[in-house]
Amino acid sequence: MGFLKSLRGNPPDNIGGSSEENSAMNKQQRGNGSGPSYTAPPGSPPPPIKEEYLPPIGPPPSYDAGVGSSLPIPSSSNGPRTQDGLAPYHDWTSIPDTALLPPPPSIAYEASPTSNAELDEAIRAHRWCEQHPLLAPHVPTSFHISDVKAGKIDLVKPREFTGNLSKSRTGLWRGSRRAQNRDCCFLTSLPLYFALTDSPFRTQSTKTIYFEIKVVSFGRDIGGNACSLALGFCAVPYPTWRMPGWERGSLAVHSDDGRRYTNDTNGGKDFIEPILAGQTVGIGITYSIPDATPDFQPSPADGPPLQAKVIFTRSGTIENEWDLHEELDAENDEFGSLGVDGKYDLYGAIGMFGEVAFEANFSDSDWLWRPS
Repeated sequence: MGFLKSLRGNPPDNIGGSSEENSAMNKQQRGNGSGPSYTAPPGSPPPPIKEEYLPPIGPPPSYDAGVGSSLPIPSSSNGPRTQDGLAPYHDWTSIPDTALLPPPPSIAYEASPTSNAELDEAIRAHRWCEQHPLLAPHVPTSFHISDVKAGKIDLVKPREFTGNLSKSRTGLWRGSRRAQNRDCCFLTSLPLYFALTDSPFRTQSTKTIYFEIKVVSFGRDIGGNACSLALGFCAVPYPTWRMPGWERGSLAVHSDDGRRYTNDTNGGKDFIEPILAGQTVGIGITYSIPDATPDFQPSPADGPPLQAKVIFTRSGTIENEWDLHEELDAENDEFGSLGVDGKYDLYGAIGMFGEVAFEANFSDSDWLWRPS
């Protein structure tokens, strides 16, 4: 229903304005049947307007508290400031002294390229170490000290070892085992390093421990796995079904992959060429008082660390060495140098896997390399 028809009565003649106005407008619109026309103004269109922006008068704002500054002076709470309220100048062109920085970390591997122990054995060793913490160093007797100096060292056969072990003369031991033998670790009967009496902090002189091994022969284990021999040092107690270097408180160099292991249950770090049958090799640690303690490295609560250098010899010549306190990888070097940093007694350690025959020499009179 339309709007107009909804109202009562007749529809209005118009809506809005008088009838005369509407009639006049209608006549104007119906004059010739078209609406009003448009005529363009004379002349060409005006040019476009160009707006130019000029820079402000005066220098740009700065941190200077002079005239015309538009920025507030930073407060001292944001860091050290000079008397003028400015941040102190840092000479980035100066090169810091890096002599006290530790060497960069070597590349660590997750597994050995030659042979690896079973995971169950590693888990069992980890749990064993958690239940048997490292023993505190003990005061040696004068007899113990004289025996170590004279090379009167015995090897303690682990119960995992199945083979032959005999002493040829003072300080010289021969051992052999057949194929299909699992990992095991020999330890010396006495520590080669007594932490309470040999520490350079006590003696004010360097201390070197060392021994040599001649590899008589290597066989092949059943299944084609490479046989291996490891030489190094351990703090006690140590799980003797694990090669030295794999668990906390130990370091060693392994013959099959030529890698070095320090508290490393993974794949070690590249170090030397593999050790071959017929070669005589040796391992040693030299402890000394550090030249200085870096400012960025605070001393631990139990005293500053000793400087420790591990050496490896082949045929009487030093082939390679490493700094025990090198920069470590947080992910792969969980225990760092724990147990072998000179704060614990250290025993000589010989690890074996598979068919191996060796001679171990703890008497310095027969060594091919002589500590200086």
